[in-house]
Amino acid sequence: MNDKLFAAISLAVFAVLTLGVMGFNYWIDPLWHYDHAHAYNDVQVVTDEREQKTADQQYGPPEDADTLLIGSSRSTYVQPSDFEEWDVYNYSVSNLSMREYQSMIMYAFEQNPDYERVVLGVDFFKSSTEQASAPVSIKNYKAKVEQPFYRVKNLLSLDVLEYSLQNFELSAEDAITEDRLYNRKGDAFAEVLSAEEVKANTAAKIEKFGSTFYGEHYEYFPQYKEIMQKVKDTEPQAEKIVYTTPISTALFRELIAQGLLDEYETWLADLVDVYGGVWNFMYPNPVTNDIMNYFDGHHFYPEVGAMIAERLEEGASAEVPETFGTFVTSDNLDRHFAQIERLVAELETDETLTQK
Repeated sequence: MNDKLFAAISLAVFAVLTLGVMGFNYWIDPLWHYDHAHAYNDVQVVTDEREQKTADQQYGPPEDADTLLIGSSRSTYVQPSDFEEWDVYNYSVSNLSMREYQSMIMYAFEQNPDYERVVLGVDFFKSSTEQASAPVSIKNYKAKVEQPFYRVKNLLSLDVLEYSLQNFELSAEDAITEDRLYNRKGDAFAEVLSAEEVKANTAAKIEKFGSTFYGEHYEYFPQYKEIMQKVKDTEPQAEKIVYTTPISTALFRELIAQGLLDEYETWLADLVDVYGGVWNFMYPNPVTNDIMNYFDGHHFYPEVGAMIAERLEEGASAEVPETFGTFVTSDNLDRHFAQIERLVAELETDETLTQK
């Protein structure tokens, strides 16, 4: 074989392999750059939700959506498909800082200026100085997905190919084997665990929160109210709806044991003062009392997310447990606190809710 023939064959093999990688990455689309859906890409692994969802909006703006939902990983399990009346785009991402809401709203409205409402999922542990003080935003991801040839470079990536292969295998098996996987509609799913696994995960999560987020690690962020006011004032023409994410009662009990009830009440009072009203799900109730509604006591299953979606849309008429979700305003705030304090007192004698 002469040198020219060898070079030609090598180039042809390289071209075929390159086109094969590009074609497979395009077909599976693990970074959500394109709109196509089929049986072999209907289960999608999380690579980086901030990048995936930012790119998803950049290259396929959700022009029909009238509602923007933003929250942490907990809020990813509030599935867009569970809303009956609102067309929701869920921009929730893992480990969201309360400092990110504003930039995410601004970016989302650049892609779709017709949102009528913004739903904000808020987490109590993210209101600490340790969790909220660092200034963060989505701007680096915005810059990344807007780079020239961004999509083409990712089609050529062997790292992306690895994600594509994972998605292909999971989709072929129609398997939910991780704590967060997506479909092509933006719905997140979690693997259903056994009671023993849930209890072990919950105990570990309680220990982590007790040693990492609560106790001496928690100090209420003094600028929390000010920053949430800026969030409210961003795109002021859109209605803002706020809800608290419902942690398990077992984990709520740890919050109380760490002496943070006053800070929890301050947090709620500040949210009510800024937004006028807040849907509070974070207190002992029939849903949070059932540890099997969570896979780790911290993240609820999508079935709970469906109840949140119905309560947010339907209010008091929602067909969910009556005491799951209370709309708290300045008029009933003190009564709500008194009710929670009574429930907290009951926890002290209810050993069935202890996971440690």
